[in-house]
Amino acid sequence: MFAIRKACYEDATAIADIHVNSWKSTYTDLLEEKDLSNMTYENRRALWETVLRMQKREQLTFVIHNEERIVGFISGGPERTKKFNYDGEIYTIYLLDEFQKKGLGSRLLNVFSEGMKNLGYQSLLVWILKQNPSSRFYERYNARPVGEEVTTIGEGTYQETAYGWENIDQLLKTLP
Repeated sequence: MFAIRKACYEDATAIADIHVNSWKSTYTDLLEEKDLSNMTYENRRALWETVLRMQKREQLTFVIHNEERIVGFISGGPERTKKFNYDGEIYTIYLLDEFQKKGLGSRLLNVFSEGMKNLGYQSLLVWILKQNPSSRFYERYNARPVGEEVTTIGEGTYQETAYGWENIDQLLKTLP
């Protein structure tokens, strides 16, 4: 049985572990090794301790867990680029490999979208690397590509695609 709850400061270590492990397994074929290795457990733990300590009202982080441990998370808040007509953004969503393709990502997206709607957000954007097969996850829930940019990760530059939902209510109708 899995449950979802808002993340707290004590979750930073587990979130950092998931972030690094998922990052490395997801992006192995998409990033150069030197850029992939820039993400370390130590820097992710420091990041998540800071994010969860500050807990800004307009940002949300949720974790999904079973009886034993946290297996995934989602985080987001205001759209950061201000280049698009979207007010909310998913910054990160990751699940440990062994918990993917079990409907847990959809559950996280549902709870997150509800939370964002309750904060007054009306639309959502998410950035993903262009060759990332996870784009199908967002397309399944009717996200559409709305822009592209080049991003720097480590020393490399990579193409990203922005996917968006113009209406959170429409997104929520498509989620289980």
